[in-house]
Amino acid sequence: MVAARVGVLALQGDVREHVSALTACGVLPVEVKRPADLEGLDGIVLPGGESTTMGKLLRIFELLAPLRELIGSGLPAYGTCAGMILLASEVVDGRHDQELLGGLDITVRRNAFGSQVHSFEGPVEVAGVGSVHGVFIRAPWVERAGSSVEVLASVGEHPVAVRQGHLLATSFHPELTGDERMHDYFVTRVVS
Repeated sequence: MVAARVGVLALQGDVREHVSALTACGVLPVEVKRPADLEGLDGIVLPGGESTTMGKLLRIFELLAPLRELIGSGLPAYGTCAGMILLASEVVDGRHDQELLGGLDITVRRNAFGSQVHSFEGPVEVAGVGSVHGVFIRAPWVERAGSSVEVLASVGEHPVAVRQGHLLATSFHPELTGDERMHDYFVTRVVS
């Protein structure tokens, strides 16, 4: 049996950590830096980083339009932190020229939990996964989730993990914990 090929957007952010987590899940990770790297993917991970910078880099490296098209056509995608912002349909406190890939019917607030000094870690109960260690670094939260969006986890009243069909997003960084269960959730429930 051929392993699924799952891309990791490799322009900025936690690329190495996502590659390691996906490898542990038994898939073939592919670093995506150019449009040709999108060929034959079964899914893609959009890592954390700085969402406005990532949007600019997507345009510079000519990945914005083809990735929007692939996600719109059903390519499974998992966005963590900045990746969640990229998948959102709307951003609060974003730049007026901020590039988004879209697909998820959510409104997110950038840096919702506060600045870098307000970053924190703690347990998060994720439906279908269990308790995971959440690492929140200048993390967004979901302010509005459309009717077709399933909220998988919240911190207080704010959703921090959501799924809509072939799209999954978390405002925390599971790739930094050594716990591959969120990546496994993506591979087994979304990519398969």
